[in-house]
Amino acid sequence: MSRIFNFSAGPAVLPEEVLKEAAAEMLDYKGSGMSVMEMSHRSKVYETIITEAEADLRDLLSIPDNYKVLFLQGGASTQFAAVPMNLMKNKVADHIVTGQWAKKAYQEAQIYGVANKIASSEDKTFSYIPDCSDLPISEDADYVYICENNTIYGTKFKTLPNTKGKDLVADVSSCFLSEPVDIAKYGLLFAGAQKNVGPAGVVIAIIREDLITEDTFPGTPTMLKYKIHADAKSLYNTPPAYGIYICGKVFKWLKDLGGLSVMKEKNEEKAALLYDFLDQSKLFSGTVRKEDRSLMNVPFVTGNDELDALFVKEAKAVGLENLKGHRSVGGMRASIYNAMPKAGVEALVAFMKDFEEKHSA
Repeated sequence: MSRIFNFSAGPAVLPEEVLKEAAAEMLDYKGSGMSVMEMSHRSKVYETIITEAEADLRDLLSIPDNYKVLFLQGGASTQFAAVPMNLMKNKVADHIVTGQWAKKAYQEAQIYGVANKIASSEDKTFSYIPDCSDLPISEDADYVYICENNTIYGTKFKTLPNTKGKDLVADVSSCFLSEPVDIAKYGLLFAGAQKNVGPAGVVIAIIREDLITEDTFPGTPTMLKYKIHADAKSLYNTPPAYGIYICGKVFKWLKDLGGLSVMKEKNEEKAALLYDFLDQSKLFSGTVRKEDRSLMNVPFVTGNDELDALFVKEAKAVGLENLKGHRSVGGMRASIYNAMPKAGVEALVAFMKDFEEKHSA
């Protein structure tokens, strides 16, 4: 069976080149006589894998020397607790709530201190990014928290909030490595790997060194202390070893393509194909305010639930998989991450045109 075009929001499509490389090395990684899946994380050969992965990531993002890179476990959702446990020194955090994951992080932070919701787009089903140029930032806030790209709703911060000198913490799970980023604008950013860089089970956190201290929330579990993982170079315990190995291969794939500037151009080209069709379609419409549209996640609807369901069913039959929208938005959603080829988006648009011709009155 040939491979389908996988539009899943995550776990998501991976580069075919990476999967083929991993398959070739599955039984014998570089003459070691074993799979990476089997080897000790304390071995020299694995130390090289994780060290190279970090070096390539630093190179891709031009990460400053005063930032630590941590490969962690527990999904991005675990960071909803780890962030306040490690950073909430004054027990105050300001949150901008632009989707379900931002909302969950906001709710989790309330366990550890005062979490202030200083802006939200919940009034319009998170279909836009609120104006964040002059927010009521709390004087004693330890940080300002955002989810930069909202996977479910298809919105993206095109301009980072004015935090008025406070550290910015960002969940970048679904836009990580999709374009160049100025790391120095953040105090901490983290991403679940399963959307744009690897298999489920790995979280990558990039944290400015001065935020990594022993002064954590009382009762913070050892495994949630950033300093423990930073001091142990992400090898305090058995890491998600095979997942990190795949991430490392994706980093090399991105470098071979020419880096994140090239990747951004490719992503803009793919997204334009889909958005341009949606903007002139008589049947389909996007659900997001134009200026806030994500390059990674594109929700759209016909306005008819039965027709939406038929679209998803018929798309699946021709190898366009995982197009059903999240239950909170309905309709359809195409996630077109880095590894989605342009041909996949072209196939989707062609199918949408045919579907529209059949079902337009």
